[in-house]
Amino acid sequence: MLNAKKALNSFSVDDIQKAKDFLWQVGLDLSAGPEGTLILSEAKTLIYPKSNHRPATFTVLNFPVDNVEKAVDKLCKRGVRFEVYNEPGLRTDARGISRGNGPTIAWFKDPAGNILSVLEAA
Repeated sequence: MLNAKKALNSFSVDDIQKAKDFLWQVGLDLSAGPEGTLILSEAKTLIYPKSNHRPATFTVLNFPVDNVEKAVDKLCKRGVRFEVYNEPGLRTDARGISRGNGPTIAWFKDPAGNILSVLEAA
């Protein structure tokens, strides 16, 4: 019936071309999916256009990395801006890196306003 190995993620964007350009800019491999969608093949993630898209208020996709600081440096050089939070229970440094409250993690947004992250693999 259900097979977790065949499961995939999906999230919407308001402009599929902007999403494609951004994801290539940050160095991800994409392929064209059915009916104007994009596929992040290795992540089994489908990105689809939606005319009434509303950005998610939670992280839609996490990218595990060996070192968050190095990943932030590399992504900043590619034009990515990281989110800086200063809220109770959610604080980052000036570069957008959160440490000591769960995994070391840094959040950024795609052009559609969806929240993505790089987080240090345990």
